[in-house]
Amino acid sequence: MGGVLVRPVILTVCIYLFLKFIVPNLPHSAPLPSSLIFLYLMLTTAGIVIFATLSGASKDAFFGPILRFLTGEGGGALSSARYLVLALFPLLVGWQTYGSTASSDAPPGENRTIHPAPPGEYTGLSNPVPKTLDNINYGKGLYASRCSPCHGNFDGKGFAAAGFTPPPANFKDPTTIAMLQESYLFWRIKKGGVGLPVEGMPWKTAMPRWELEMSDEDIWKVIMGEYDGAGQKPRTWDESE
Repeated sequence: MGGVLVRPVILTVCIYLFLKFIVPNLPHSAPLPSSLIFLYLMLTTAGIVIFATLSGASKDAFFGPILRFLTGEGGGALSSARYLVLALFPLLVGWQTYGSTASSDAPPGENRTIHPAPPGEYTGLSNPVPKTLDNINYGKGLYASRCSPCHGNFDGKGFAAAGFTPPPANFKDPTTIAMLQESYLFWRIKKGGVGLPVEGMPWKTAMPRWELEMSDEDIWKVIMGEYDGAGQKPRTWDESE
């Protein structure tokens, strides 16, 4: 009966390792947020439980060892393992809680630049799209469908924002897009987190590579919509000098 539980455990561990370590190293991919990994593991667990309860025999074979372990039936080594787990579980929860909340004075693995310099071909680009009300509203519509789940109402507080480290940018903050030129935003939106150079590590963002889904013109319109919605203006060459 132990084998009935071993296979689901191995499957769950393999899925976790795949999502945590394999997916971020795939081409054009980025690290998955912990909340998304947790969601996939919960879906895997639900699928295992559903499969294990398709018949009465499979249900007894799956839940039998779990119930005997929790109730202490069988005695001997099983009972000792039960007490060991009951003692270690709160210690592990406490250790995880402390590790996630305690501050660290350890420096990052590499020096990080919050706004790394874009490649040369993106330096000094001008927005070729006319800044008309129609184009701005069109850009806001694209923003609402593509960007707002993470960046919210231009404040970085979208419903998915809590799952990301670093968090999505707050465009209303004067230290974000108000300090940047439109050409910088065009590069970051087009290439996403995977396009960051080494000085943007080790905290690469999970922003998608939007050039795979949006045209250059649409990206420029999104940029206009972001500045207008956030109440900011792009930095110009004169101001930067």
